[in-house]
Amino acid sequence: MPVLTCGELGLRPLRDLLSRYSLSLDMVDVGQPITGSWFGEPEAGIVGTEIIVRADTPVHSALHESCHVICMDKQRRAKLHTDAGGDYDEENGVCYLQILLGDYLSGFSRQRMMQDMDEWGYTFRLGSAQNWFEADAEDARAWLLQYQLIDDQNQPTWKLR
Repeated sequence: MPVLTCGELGLRPLRDLLSRYSLSLDMVDVGQPITGSWFGEPEAGIVGTEIIVRADTPVHSALHESCHVICMDKQRRAKLHTDAGGDYDEENGVCYLQILLGDYLSGFSRQRMMQDMDEWGYTFRLGSAQNWFEADAEDARAWLLQYQLIDDQNQPTWKLR
């Protein structure tokens, strides 16, 4: 199954979700460069609190980069352009949060997020995003709890770090 793109999902669900964090979403035309894309097109770009996508940008990429913005501290976010930086623990927190947010994105789901992550080539020690999430991500969950980005019921708090 090919990964779901932002064009297939539509912008409204992404904008609605990101607005809960006061993040903005900008879509550039197909064929135009994606400003702030670390991995290159069609991957999402980040500049400050703006997430930049094209119709061919995978939804998982838009949420992954959004979660970087959510998980980084205010000082890094203020200077953010392209490179999210961060450390191993933050990267794990980003992956965990993007899976959780899949359930809050109309037309998507946590299950679809994990399938798309596997299809795109994310690698986890236990062989799949779902196995990692369910059996090996305690450290990622603890990191998100520490910064109050989720609550003890695994619900997003809708706050930026």
